[in-house]
Amino acid sequence: MLKKSILIWVLFIPLGILNGGFREMYLMTWAPENYALPMSGIILCLSIFLVSYVLIPRIGKGEPEIYLKMGVLWVVLTILVETMLGFAMGNTLTELLKAYDVMTGNFWLLVVLFVGIVPWTVVKIKEKIDRRSDGLYIKEME
Repeated sequence: MLKKSILIWVLFIPLGILNGGFREMYLMTWAPENYALPMSGIILCLSIFLVSYVLIPRIGKGEPEIYLKMGVLWVVLTILVETMLGFAMGNTLTELLKAYDVMTGNFWLLVVLFVGIVPWTVVKIKEKIDRRSDGLYIKEME
C-alpha cells in the first residue's frame, strides 16, 4: 500500500507546479503577495485533498497506522523534492527555509503538514460517510 501511495503523491508535483503558475499569473495580479501566498496554499491543500479523496480508497484498505506512515512518507518526499528542486534552481538553504516561515504569509509549512495528515483524514471521512450511508440505508429498509 505504501508503494502505491507514492503514485498518488507523484500527482502532487504537477498540482504544485500548476498552483504556483496560477498564483504567479493570476492571483498576484489582483491580490498583493501577502494575500496571494495564503490563498495559493489553501488552493493547493484543497487540490491535494481532492486527489487523495478519490485515489486513496482505490489502493486498498489498511489499518490506521498505514495511513499515518503514508502521511510521514509523503511529508519526507515533499520536503526532499522541494529541497532538491530549490537547489537545482539555484536557491540557497536560507531562501528555501524562508518558505517555511508562516509569518511571511507563505503557507508552505502548513501545506507540508497537511500532506502528512491527509491520508488518515481521508480515510476517517470516508469511514464516517460509509457508516452514515449504511445507517440511512438501514433506516429506509425498516
